[in-house]
Order: sequence, then C-alpha cells, then structure tokens
Amino acid sequence: MSFRLFATLLFLVVPGHAQERPLTDSGRIRQLITDYAAAVDAGNANLAAKVWDTTSADISFIHPLGHAHGWDEVKLIFTDLMGGMFSERKLTPRDINVHVYGDSAWSEFNWHFDATQKKDGVKVQTDGRETQIYRKRGNRWLLVHVHYSAMPPAQ
Repeated sequence: MSFRLFATLLFLVVPGHAQERPLTDSGRIRQLITDYAAAVDAGNANLAAKVWDTTSADISFIHPLGHAHGWDEVKLIFTDLMGGMFSERKLTPRDINVHVYGDSAWSEFNWHFDATQKKDGVKVQTDGRETQIYRKRGNRWLLVHVHYSAMPPAQ
C-alpha cells in the first residue's frame, strides 16, 4: 500500500481535530457567557449588544448598585460602570451550569473579577455569583436578564 493511500484512509477513519460538532443549545449559551465576559472586559456596549436582546423593553440587570431596565439602561453597565470606573477589567466565569427548557434557558455560575480603578489605580478583586436568563428567538439565544451578587461571607 502506498503512503498516499494509507494517509488518505487514515484521514477518513480517524476523526480530525478540524472537524467541529455543531454546538448544542447549552454550548451556544456557554459561548454567549464567554462573549458577555469579553464585553465586560472591554467595557464595550457594542460587544454586549451581540449577547443581549436589545430590542426588548423587558430586559433587566440586577446588580449591587441598582437595577437597569431596557437596553438604554443595561448598556450603561458596560460603558459607564465597567468602562467608566475601571481602566482594566477581567471577568472570569467558572462553575457554569446551563439549563435549557424549550425556548427558555438559564445559566448559573460563579465568577472572579480583577480590575483597576481609574480614579486612583487601586486594584480590585471580587468574587460573586450570577444567574442569566435567555430566550430563543428564531435560531438565536439572547440574554434577557442578569442577577449578580457578591459571594456570601465565609462561615
């Protein structure tokens, strides 16, 4: 058997790394969480708009400083809060669980946040937990609600 024939047969029999499986709904939402973290890291509402359902007045975001309703308020979390308060940001989601029920889904995860305050250069590190709610519109999952809080004090 020639080397070329052997290599061709091997390529057909052994699954290659280049072959990608289609993402499941859970996998798509996990990717959206990664994209959401990238929007926080960049303090960029345009990146966040790729994750959120920006056309719905029903979206909301509960956080320690308040409660935002609708895209006009939610986007300020990325521009004014993240982009305005911190010169550097890094949100690291971990322990991600995704639950899909038809055209609705939610995720729950813990996160670590490293940042540098713009006003004085002080480094900030916080840990928290977050719930995100998604709805499927057509073929796309879109974020419609976030609720996050700091981790409770150790007992």
